[in-house]
Amino acid sequence: MARRLFLIGYMAAGKTTLGRWAARRLGYDFIDLDHYIESRYMKSVSDLFAERGEEGFREIERRMLHEVGEFDRVLISTGGGTPCFFDNMDYMLSQGLTVYLEASVPVLCRRLKCSHTKRPLVDSKTEEELAGFVAEMLTRRDIYYRRAHAVFNSDEYERGEALQKATERLSSLLAQDASAESHSPLFPDACPVLWLNKYKDK
Repeated sequence: MARRLFLIGYMAAGKTTLGRWAARRLGYDFIDLDHYIESRYMKSVSDLFAERGEEGFREIERRMLHEVGEFDRVLISTGGGTPCFFDNMDYMLSQGLTVYLEASVPVLCRRLKCSHTKRPLVDSKTEEELAGFVAEMLTRRDIYYRRAHAVFNSDEYERGEALQKATERLSSLLAQDASAESHSPLFPDACPVLWLNKYKDK
């Protein structure tokens, strides 16, 4: 069985929601990568961005990903931009099961507007501006996100039934991985290394 699960996807896709729910039921420890960074550096992600710039923050993010990626039986919720920088996606694919949570633009926009989390890039946008921005970012990041071993639609993750079905699917994938482990990887990563994506969340 894969010792690590990585959830990737755009901000507000439901990574933390599913991560907490599934980790409890699968017997994994849950780690939110942004929260882990904040606890290690005793500063918020927004403060780290402001102090070190994007390049500095992404270096920190990469180091922390490689740190938590060595833990056993962990389910890790990554930042929206994590898969798009350096070798992060290659690393996650090699370390465990990686799942892309895909949500529609209208759902992402609704969640972002209702979120209590401060997001400078989206908080001041009108509904029309936000929809255009999210759609453009998803298009740019699609090449990274779709390298995941599996893709889950996360549009209904506010509902416990949908979270339970997603957890059961994760469990099934883990079981398949375990049965194939002694022969060859269930999810071989044959994709070439991708170059750094300059686009980001804040």
